[in-house]
Amino acid sequence: MDWLIITGLILLGTFLIIAEVIFVPGTTIVGILGFICSVYGIFLGYDYYGASTGTIVLVVTAVINMGALILAFKSKSWERFSLKGTVAGKYDDDFKPNLQEGDKGVTISSLKPVGKALFEEKEIEVRSNGGFVPENVEIEVLRIESSKIFVQPVKN
Repeated sequence: MDWLIITGLILLGTFLIIAEVIFVPGTTIVGILGFICSVYGIFLGYDYYGASTGTIVLVVTAVINMGALILAFKSKSWERFSLKGTVAGKYDDDFKPNLQEGDKGVTISSLKPVGKALFEEKEIEVRSNGGFVPENVEIEVLRIESSKIFVQPVKN
């Protein structure tokens, strides 16, 4: 019964580590749980059967984990889950808003430092001159650099 528990923990740990690397990369929770299961299985091998058998369990677990990872990458099973589509849209670099320095508008979102503002019924992305500007504040255009519009609050 003890071997069943040790083997089950080690296999579960191996499965979770492979799942982390191939299927859910970046979450780290699954990988950590897999590592904990494998380490606990190795610990039980040492605890139940002593140092020599525990060391054998450790070496076999390391070989199984490395072999499973290598096999998973070589079989390219992860390619079935990868995105193969491309984005067909394009960014409009030639966008030129009909704004001039000194034009006035109002923020419709807070600028932290980037946000949205309304100029003559047009919603445009703007940048503050470095600070936070709350919502519903009158602003004016300081300068326009390519497609970036820099604004500041109007001083009354």
